[in-house]
Amino acid sequence: MLEFMPLVLFGVICTVLMFGFPVALSLAGTALAFAGLGYGLESLGIDANFDGSYLNAFPNRLYGIMTNTTLLAVPLFVLMGVLLEKSKVAETLLDAMALLFGSLRGGLGISVTLVGMMLAASTGIVGATVVTMGLMSLPTMLKRGYSQSLATGTICATGTLGQIIPPSIALVLLGDVLSSAYQQAQLSMGIFSPKTVSVGDLFMGALVPGLILVLVYIVYVSLVALFKPSAAPAADRQELMAELGHTSGIGLLLLKGLVPPIVLIVAVLGSILAGLATPTEASAVGAFGALVLALAYRRLDLATLKDVLRSTTHVTTMVFLILIGAALFSLVFRAYGGEELVTHLFENMPGGVVGATIIVMLVIFLLGFILDFIEITFVVVPIVGPILLAMGLDPIWLGIMIAINLQTSFLTPPFGFALFYLRGVAPESVPTSAIYRGVIPFIVLQLGMLLALSFFPELATWLPEQF
Repeated sequence: MLEFMPLVLFGVICTVLMFGFPVALSLAGTALAFAGLGYGLESLGIDANFDGSYLNAFPNRLYGIMTNTTLLAVPLFVLMGVLLEKSKVAETLLDAMALLFGSLRGGLGISVTLVGMMLAASTGIVGATVVTMGLMSLPTMLKRGYSQSLATGTICATGTLGQIIPPSIALVLLGDVLSSAYQQAQLSMGIFSPKTVSVGDLFMGALVPGLILVLVYIVYVSLVALFKPSAAPAADRQELMAELGHTSGIGLLLLKGLVPPIVLIVAVLGSILAGLATPTEASAVGAFGALVLALAYRRLDLATLKDVLRSTTHVTTMVFLILIGAALFSLVFRAYGGEELVTHLFENMPGGVVGATIIVMLVIFLLGFILDFIEITFVVVPIVGPILLAMGLDPIWLGIMIAINLQTSFLTPPFGFALFYLRGVAPESVPTSAIYRGVIPFIVLQLGMLLALSFFPELATWLPEQF
């Protein structure tokens, strides 16, 4: 039994988190309890296979976390996203796109998808995007005769694009973890001048799959509108303009709502892709640009600024506390020989690297029901990442597969976080069952994207190879 203590530790962590205890404290507290158990058993002369010397590395880990310049992008991208949310740039953008496409069958669904894509590229925060789109677009879609399942499914699915479309906070965190895992894998193979994989590489790798997903969503909504017109009827443009409260021409509204966010996105992503800035530097550009936009829209006062800074501090503190707790968990897991145990399990798994990858993807998908992407990124990926990468997998491809997998778990009933976000802001007339039915086609589309990436890894690796 004691040789399987790492798996027991992992199971206890998942159980504690399911009871709703704070993630950072659960990780650190459970790890310390198991470390104490290990020391106690060793003092009684019982071989617990526990090497307490691993815990001596914790101060260095803590120092490394706090001095990691890559992670500086997290508060800056969060600040950028919250500023855009509070300044109601998204609201103007959605109104402009709704007026542009609303007169077509399925036009409002297409508008929601495109705006969700731009919000994903602007904020990278799934919860904020789903809530914002739910509050702004769901009442209009339902009033215009859209089926409840199609409207809610489209909003949930486009909200999760923040997981995959750069600059995504999930990709920043995943890129930092995978970079360490890749170097660790190469050192284990005897390569002492290891190559690195950066957050910028992951951003470039995610761009093509993310845009393909957007295109697939639009095609799906268009097909539903074509074969079932009553589920996605066309809206009268004049009525829509009156309902949204816009009397000016659509051209002016498009100029006001579409151009500034696009300029901001191009400035952030363009500077990274062109090699002019690192993701951390680009995040500073994005935060400054969002501040300028909020001032230009005259939506930034002292109270709003305090709210923005409070939200940014809250999210950033949560991320770093979880990272510290995950670092302690990782050390205790390795002190019990967890790394060797997982390596042994993978090496003896039928199917070799393919079988191991399928199992890992399945485990991550299932853990997505109960854990947020931050916990999975900091707890699971450091355990399985070095082993899979040492087996020859491309780090960028693996990172994008994990990101899309986590994006899918956000949608999966009954525990998908996006479903909870939308349920919180949807009218009571919309049953939860309609939300569940609505996301199922999009889950199938995302699983299809995972399958396509499995057979055509170039979808993720081609663009980074060009730079």
